[in-house]
Amino acid sequence: MHADAAGQIGTNTLVFRLARVAALGGLVFGCSTAVVSGVVTSIDAQFIQPLALGETARNTLSGVTVSSALFGCILGAPLAGWLSARYGRRAGMFLAAAMFLISALGSAMPELGIARLGEGGMPALALFFGYRFICGIAVGLISTLSPLYISEISPPAARGRLVTYFQLAVVSGVTVVYFTNWLIASAGNEQWLHAVGWRLMLGSTAVPVLIFALQLRSLPDTPRGLVMRGRTDSALAVLRRLYGDDQAHATLREIQDSLVAKNERLFAFGGRVLLVGGLLAIFQQLTGINAILYYLPLLSQNMGASPERALLTTATIAGVTLLFTFIAMSSIDAWGRKPLLVLGALIMATSMFSLAALLINGQVGLPALIAVGAFLSAFAFSWGPVTAVLLSEIFPNPIRGQALGIAMAVQWTANIVVSWTFRILDGNSALNALFHHGFTYLLYGVMSLLAAYFVLRFIPETKGKPLEEIQRLWR
Repeated sequence: MHADAAGQIGTNTLVFRLARVAALGGLVFGCSTAVVSGVVTSIDAQFIQPLALGETARNTLSGVTVSSALFGCILGAPLAGWLSARYGRRAGMFLAAAMFLISALGSAMPELGIARLGEGGMPALALFFGYRFICGIAVGLISTLSPLYISEISPPAARGRLVTYFQLAVVSGVTVVYFTNWLIASAGNEQWLHAVGWRLMLGSTAVPVLIFALQLRSLPDTPRGLVMRGRTDSALAVLRRLYGDDQAHATLREIQDSLVAKNERLFAFGGRVLLVGGLLAIFQQLTGINAILYYLPLLSQNMGASPERALLTTATIAGVTLLFTFIAMSSIDAWGRKPLLVLGALIMATSMFSLAALLINGQVGLPALIAVGAFLSAFAFSWGPVTAVLLSEIFPNPIRGQALGIAMAVQWTANIVVSWTFRILDGNSALNALFHHGFTYLLYGVMSLLAAYFVLRFIPETKGKPLEEIQRLWR
């Protein structure tokens, strides 16, 4: 695709509208994953504390329960590659929406069908795990398919900005659900929160799911997805809608040429592209981002805040980070991918080291919250949106859906490890006696520095390159 054509296509309002609809999956993603931050203490009080377990066993069970959605993500991400190749990107997003809805309603009332509310015991905890597992499958699907859809309908000159719509929607969902959790928690006392409030928090995520499902009806499948399934005429019709008749035929030929090897094995382009993509996904998680998001209210409580105050603090910080996502949207196609990743990783490392030092020295007030806010803001303009962009564009056309699914499965596996170990490490009495809850943040600071080195050494710059040209980098 020529640069002048790409610039003209960049003004196509239909492309932008379709990208915004697909990005709504990110809003559901953000709401469905971050909502658990408001129910951690309630799940502990409702299901785990009555078991009278020891410290390590209690923290381990709590960590597994909070991370239960992540186990489903490992299944959902590679499933997305198969679904998108067989049935199309759009069909996979519809399936994700249905699973999100089931999870939202089921996790809010896990005892339904086996006992009265509040009396389910361990069987209800197992069902809660199951419903959140379903949520995780949906997250794995949508975190793969939405960026994939956007990247495949976008012109090179605007692809970075359009794919960041997804991350903007994710951060928006996180912010919305944090404020929703705070509003619900402020409606009653702690006893009411543990009995009723947490159910309302989880059930509230059904609203964005329904909005997303209704909007999906207007989406056509992507031209690349249609060509891969042999529907060339349908692909050409979509290209005409997106780019006009003249450019449609040229673009279709480029897609067909790039898909000549569509039946090649996964390693047809060598193992390096898969290794680089997988490590990029792993480093995003090793920075500690999801441990911070899931346990930010707990961190605030460790600093002495009440549960309600902790949720408000969390929502406020999330709102600030939302603003920084717009920086990525406005700069990713101008600055490039690598500069944003390196700058973000260095700021994140500095923030984590600062937070660890503050906690170790017993300074748990405003400076610590500023360090957390700086970390999340840096992630919001770098490793959040830019990783999504890179993973959606660096894999060659013939293996993109399959390779992206594997990369996302690796990412969610790393997410499980980080989230699970955070609760164990942060709840360890011996470590806290030495580091005052600061040990895990030291680890995240080191990982952020390693992430910056990895990007400088191994990540190619993809700014402004058509997907077919990026494919040639790995030949």
